[in-house]
Amino acid sequence: MIFRPRFPVRAGFLLTLLMSLALRQPTFAADKDGADWPRFLGLNADNISLETGLLDKWPTNGLPLVWEKAVGTGYSAPSVRGELLVLHHRVANEEIVEAFIAATGKPVWRHAYPSRFVDPYGYNNGPRCTPILTDKLCYVFGAEGKLACLELKTGKLIWERDTAKDWNVPEAFFGVGSTPLLEGDKLIVMIGGQPNSGVVALDSATGKTLWENVGKTNWQGVITAGWRREEPYQWTGLEKSASYASPVAATIHGQRHILCVMRQGLVSVNPTNGQVNFSHWFQSLASDSVNAMCPIANGDLVLISAAYYRIGAELLRVRPDGKSVEQVWRQPAQIPNSLPAIRNTPPQPLEIHWNTPVLFDGYLYAFSGRDEPDAQFNCVEFKTGKLMWSRNEQWQKHPPHGSQFPTYGRGSAILADGKLFALGEGGKLGLFKVNPKQAEEISSFQVPQLGYPCWAAPILSRKKLYLRSENRLVCYDVGK
Repeated sequence: MIFRPRFPVRAGFLLTLLMSLALRQPTFAADKDGADWPRFLGLNADNISLETGLLDKWPTNGLPLVWEKAVGTGYSAPSVRGELLVLHHRVANEEIVEAFIAATGKPVWRHAYPSRFVDPYGYNNGPRCTPILTDKLCYVFGAEGKLACLELKTGKLIWERDTAKDWNVPEAFFGVGSTPLLEGDKLIVMIGGQPNSGVVALDSATGKTLWENVGKTNWQGVITAGWRREEPYQWTGLEKSASYASPVAATIHGQRHILCVMRQGLVSVNPTNGQVNFSHWFQSLASDSVNAMCPIANGDLVLISAAYYRIGAELLRVRPDGKSVEQVWRQPAQIPNSLPAIRNTPPQPLEIHWNTPVLFDGYLYAFSGRDEPDAQFNCVEFKTGKLMWSRNEQWQKHPPHGSQFPTYGRGSAILADGKLFALGEGGKLGLFKVNPKQAEEISSFQVPQLGYPCWAAPILSRKKLYLRSENRLVCYDVGK
C-alpha cells in the first residue's frame, strides 16, 4: 500500500429531529437557534434546518419577495452565517466571491481572481462548489481548482492553493464540483490527483498539506465483478478519480469516517492520517458518468446512488471493525453491465443525478432521474428501499435556458418546520407535507425570476428562503 502522510412545530417532529442531530458531531459551532446555513446542504450537511415559525401555506400569488439581483454564472448555492450571505459566481473572465447583507442584498465586500475555465460540454463556466463559512473564515473552491481561504468579515485573502498545479489532476468532465469539508482543524478536499491524491487534508488555517491518499492505493486489484469486468482492476494512472459529491463526516461504531464517493466508488478515510478504512466499487459503464449525490450515513448504514445507465442505489452496512461493508439492499438487484441489459432495466426508485435526498424519520424524499424526461419525486423507505410513493415530474429533454415548465422536472428539497421545500429545475417552488404514505403538495408557484436550470438547492436562514438559477438570486420571506 502506498500512503504518503505530509503534514412552534409538532412536538414529535421536533423531538425526532433533535435526537437525530444529537447523534451527529458538527465540526464547527453554530448559532444557538440553528438559523445559520453556513455550508453545502446546511448546518449538518443533511438538507435539514431547525427553524420554526414558518408559513404553513403560501399565498396563491406566491411568497413575499424581499430582494432579488442579477448574478454571474455558476451552480454554487450561497451560504449564510450571521448577517452575511456569501455567493461564489463568475462574471466575464473572473470568479468572484461576494458577500451581501443577507436581509437586504446590499453588497459588503468582493474578492475576484481570473478564471479561464470552459466547460467542455457547453454548460456554464461558473463555480460549482458552495462556500464554507466559520465565525471568522470563508473557504471557496473554484471550477478550475483554485482553493482560497478568506477573512469572512472583510474578504481579505488568507491563503490560496492552485490544486491543478500542485497535484497531477486530470481535467474533470464538468469542472471541479466537490465542495470541501471542514473537519476540526482540517479542510478535507476531493482533489482527484494521480496516482494517490484523490483526497487531501489541508491545515485549515494555513493551507499546508497534512496528508493525501486515495487512488491507486485502494483501487488497484479491486474485483469489480458484475460491473465492467471480472478480473482485478488495473490502475492506469489516467483515471479521473474526483467526483461531484462532497465528503461527509460520520461516527460509526465509535470511529470517525470521512466518506467520499469518488468516481470509482465509495471510500472511507481516517481524518487523522488519511488511511483508507474501506473501498466499495460503484462506477457506471458510461465514460462521462457522474457521481454527485453525497453519501447518506445513518447509524452504521451508508446509502449511495447515481443515475447513469441504471446504476441505481445501494445501502451498505459498515461492519463493527470499520474496515469493510456488506450490502443491505441494492436496486436494481443485478447491475446492468451491457447496453441491452440497461435498456431492459426499468427506472429505479433512486437514480440520483445531482441532488442529495432528505432523510427523515426512516424515509428518503428524493428527486430521481438522469434527465428531465425520466424525472420523479419519490419517497423511499431507507432501510428496505421500498418505494412508498412517486410523482411523475417529466418534461422535455434539455429545454432552452430560462424555460419555465409546469412540473418540477428534477429538483432539490430541504426540510424545515415539518415541511419540505422543493425547487424544480425550471423554477417551480413547492411546499410538501412530510408524509411517507402519500405525496401532499400544500402550495406551489412558479418563481417569476427563475428558469431552467435551477440546479442549486434552496437555502433557509432566519425565515428567509434563498433561491438561485444560473443568473438570478432571489430572497423570499417564509416566516409567519
